[in-house]
Amino acid sequence: MTRFALTGTVLDSPDPKGLALFYQRLLGWPLGSDEPEWVTLRPADGGAGLSFQHEPDHVPPVWPAGDGDPRMQLHLDIEVDDLAAAVRVAVAAGARVAEFQPQDDVRVCLDPAGHPFCLWVRENPVEGAAAHP
Repeated sequence: MTRFALTGTVLDSPDPKGLALFYQRLLGWPLGSDEPEWVTLRPADGGAGLSFQHEPDHVPPVWPAGDGDPRMQLHLDIEVDDLAAAVRVAVAAGARVAEFQPQDDVRVCLDPAGHPFCLWVRENPVEGAAAHP
């Protein structure tokens, strides 16, 4: 059987290094590749990381999207210990808190390139439990 392994998620940005440094501040992961058009972050445990590719014509998605708006293709879910503190850290690093918040226990933020990501806290940690609802 052919093996498949997800090695990362790629985000487009007019400034891949700047976006990588933003996520590095949030996640604490070291830079891997650091080229003008391609930058990577990889966790120390060897899990799937994030990559950032240069896209000079990047159009940020609109959250939530209306008719004719550029739609998000994906979003990142980031588990945190303290939601309010995590939002403060994200904003200090360059994120914006989205105006529309669909859940009280999750904060949708937009990274410097406009990609949505969700900060959330697991209420009752249970081994093997599903991630963010």
